[in-house]
Amino acid sequence: MSNYENNMPQFPEPIWRQQLNLPTYSILNEDTQTEVVVVGAGISGITTAYLLAKEGKKVILIEAGKVINGTTGHTTAKITSQHDVIYDHLISHIGLDRARLYYESNEQAKQFIENLVKQNNIHCNLEKHDAYLFANTDEGIKKLNKEAGAYQKLEIDGELVEKLPFNIPHKKALVMRNQAHFHPVKYLAALLQEMDSLGVEVYENTTATDIIEENDKKAVVQTSHGHKIIADFVACCTHFPFFDGLGFYFTRMMAERSYVLAVKTQDTFPNGMYMGVDQTSFSYRSILQDGEKIVLLSGESHQTGQGIPTHQHYEALLKEARKSLKLDRVLYRWSAQDLITLDKIPFIGKLTHKHDHIFVATGYKKWGMTTGTLAALIIRDHIMGRENEYADLYKPQRFQGDPSDIKQFIKENADVAKHFVSGKLDKPSKHPRSLNKDEGCAVTVDGERCGAYRDQDGELHIVDTTCTHLGCETEWNSGDRTWDCPCHGSRFSFDGSVVEGPAKKPLKRVELQ
Repeated sequence: MSNYENNMPQFPEPIWRQQLNLPTYSILNEDTQTEVVVVGAGISGITTAYLLAKEGKKVILIEAGKVINGTTGHTTAKITSQHDVIYDHLISHIGLDRARLYYESNEQAKQFIENLVKQNNIHCNLEKHDAYLFANTDEGIKKLNKEAGAYQKLEIDGELVEKLPFNIPHKKALVMRNQAHFHPVKYLAALLQEMDSLGVEVYENTTATDIIEENDKKAVVQTSHGHKIIADFVACCTHFPFFDGLGFYFTRMMAERSYVLAVKTQDTFPNGMYMGVDQTSFSYRSILQDGEKIVLLSGESHQTGQGIPTHQHYEALLKEARKSLKLDRVLYRWSAQDLITLDKIPFIGKLTHKHDHIFVATGYKKWGMTTGTLAALIIRDHIMGRENEYADLYKPQRFQGDPSDIKQFIKENADVAKHFVSGKLDKPSKHPRSLNKDEGCAVTVDGERCGAYRDQDGELHIVDTTCTHLGCETEWNSGDRTWDCPCHGSRFSFDGSVVEGPAKKPLKRVELQ
């Protein structure tokens, strides 16, 4: 057994759902109708359903798996407007006024969460702390200097500092004051409880597969079990939109994975949130669990389905924890998938200019606690017929036409084409029967590329590795035991079932003769 396996939990599991009695909901087993159907029970979907129910709307919320168990359940849960080094970029690309709107909108979302927690007395470990970006390289310091200039232009409460309250190597840092973090599952569980008293119907294990718009402006959501929900409005809050509507979202976003360790440390960790901006960097923040401080260490981002074997990313985090945190032990490990738009601004609003009754929220670029909450506020205002001062900034139909954005668009789609071709040419030499327990990889069965995993009990699970979205070949994710698509970020369990879209159908099972 490797040193990695000796020091890591065997299976990925986020800390947030531990030791909690979360509500459970039944499967939708009949056709029904409502005013609004919200698809996806993460922070965007639950907050949207909550807000609309408070407005008196009849709401149904459906979730393909379990509530609060998708991207929201795998977050590091920072409630912050410090979205890496974003503001200098925004000022350069969209101008000072719109960059200010981005900052103000995220501050509004942060304040909304804080107010709701206080007003409803929600016990969700919300703590207000400063957030820091830090650098050790000349390039990183240059980024911080530019970002500090953007802070001044936007009148952001922050400044450059020479020393962090965290004993980690750094040459310069940039602080944004009065930010926060919390326990996202406790927070959203409280909203679910109140939604019950507001009459919101919630269904789990109910996968939305399509939307049909009828002539009387009603939208019909179809589910994988063959049932339909007729609604006046649909809010797609499913991380990746389950319904594209010719919006071609899969061509306008990149899927990126990152990794998290929850660790006990020998030293006391200071308050605050800390994120490096150098090419190889990590992010740190703490949480309180049973009166003890646990540190969340995250990083090792890469494009989904590409790069080194994924367990090596966990190994890199383990190495960093030993070096910088005086590691006691690793309690939990998990990974998260984030969608990044071309201009780094989320898509929130009407699905396309032709869809007045279908709304989308996606592309949060790792900052879903504020932008997911903001999405709910914007979608609520759309449905209630109100103006929202931030709606135009986030509308999915925007196209700034910046040369660097166009260049990146061409590069990413060329990368998709490269992986599509290379995957088709790959002919693995390994046979499924040669796999050890808890081993997975691409194999060849009857001359065709397949994927195989032998579980802890010795049972083989063999699938066709061709992604059911657009036909790229998936790659084995050894860290999470999934098949990940390098083209558009779809992910499948070792048995082929869909973990993450845009794919809707499972990988085809293959029987070994």
